[in-house]
Amino acid sequence: MLDTINLGQKLSKAEFSRLITPLELKLGELQRAVRERQIPVIVVFEGWGAAGKGTMINRLILTLDPRGYMVHTVGDPNEEERLRPFLWRFWQRLPQRGRMAIFDRSWYRRVLIERVDQQVRKSEWKNGYNEIKSFERELTDDGAVIIKLFLHISKKEQKKRFEHLERDHATAWRVTRADWRQNRHYADYLEVIEEMFARTDTDVAPWTVVECHDRRFATVKVLQRVIDALEARLAVSPPPSEKATPARGRRKVPAQRIGTSILDQTDLSLSLTRKQYEGALKTCQHRIGELQHLAYLHRIPVVVVYSGWDAAGKGGNIRRLVQGMDPRGYQVIPIAAPNDIEKAYHYLWRFWTKMPKAGHVAIFDRSWYGRVMVERVEHFCREEEWRRAYQEINELEEQLVNFGAVLVKFWVHIDKQEQLRRFKARQADPHKSWKITAEDWRNRKKWNVYKEAVDEMLQRTSTTYAPWTIVESNCKLYARIKALKQVISAIEHRLPKDA
Repeated sequence: MLDTINLGQKLSKAEFSRLITPLELKLGELQRAVRERQIPVIVVFEGWGAAGKGTMINRLILTLDPRGYMVHTVGDPNEEERLRPFLWRFWQRLPQRGRMAIFDRSWYRRVLIERVDQQVRKSEWKNGYNEIKSFERELTDDGAVIIKLFLHISKKEQKKRFEHLERDHATAWRVTRADWRQNRHYADYLEVIEEMFARTDTDVAPWTVVECHDRRFATVKVLQRVIDALEARLAVSPPPSEKATPARGRRKVPAQRIGTSILDQTDLSLSLTRKQYEGALKTCQHRIGELQHLAYLHRIPVVVVYSGWDAAGKGGNIRRLVQGMDPRGYQVIPIAAPNDIEKAYHYLWRFWTKMPKAGHVAIFDRSWYGRVMVERVEHFCREEEWRRAYQEINELEEQLVNFGAVLVKFWVHIDKQEQLRRFKARQADPHKSWKITAEDWRNRKKWNVYKEAVDEMLQRTSTTYAPWTIVESNCKLYARIKALKQVISAIEHRLPKDA
């Protein structure tokens, strides 16, 4: 791709002066338009050292309202970032709807600098391609614009610019050993860059190569590319994130039936006596405490996801799980309806930002699965959104597992009669009546609709790397021990054999 680029293109000063003002005015107008339409915009600057990324970013933002953008300079990950999946730090920096994020280098470090400099294993940068494409597709499916710019100069031009910078004491610090190493191994980097283009130049997030020998030409091309991308996006009919959410009470969308009901095959008669339970509980909680410390020692993140019917016993199950743990090393994360800040981002943002660092435990009381259950059934999102969520969820979980996380997913299951019994018991107990709400009774009327959604969820998102465990919970004692044993087994399986 780069061998076809004409680096000799130039603009005269007069031609530049004629073009630049209309472009700047147009960009300001488009920034206001995307803010009104609540479209998130992401501009990525990659390129050779000394190609002019800082200059191009500065020229771009001079045309914009500074209240509507944020510039992120991406260097080596810090200690906090190294302890999480590599995309975690970029989810943290995504713009809200209507705002712009400009990246001076980006997630492409994984398949460029980190790859060439052997900062990561081969399996990590190879996985990086698919993770990047998933990330960009998810964002654009949600309505974002992604503009990817690669600033290109020749080896000879790069060397000349490095030497020029080094001659001035005020700028010499900007040229590092890594920069000169890139110049010496220009051909090796070029090969890697070409592979990056081939693997990540997609319809939803294409690359634009900017010829940067002439800065006037490069400036005009950068501004024109951003304008073209924003105009194209604004010309499209409102995407998912901008369309009105369907009102409650609409006709339900039938589940796509893909096999026999998993829930109907569950044996809810399984139980334990109190004596069996108490003996097993003590043993399991002691082992959980040991495993938490071993997971910390080996820097293994643990993510436990609880989903289930109202009154199925998720809360009591979680309490027994954490009783054997050091509270400094775990967090229980209750998930409710998204607040106004969370609604301003992609729906997965609020979960990515809560992922535990390596060696810590995160326990989600409800999770990203709300997208394909509550949001689906109650029409809080459109059909195309929850249907594509199965793939997005599977990709999220694959990235966690690729990072080395232990991921345990529980569906805590009871039958309809048991739920009714527990609802009535809660209403009759003044210490527990707060747990039962009108919403619970309303949801109960939709039991069959929810059941269809749950069955499809279990079938579409139970993968080899992140399988579901159905916890039979008509007997709460049995359910607690089963969940504890499953967490123990999952962590033990992930630990080194000599741990």
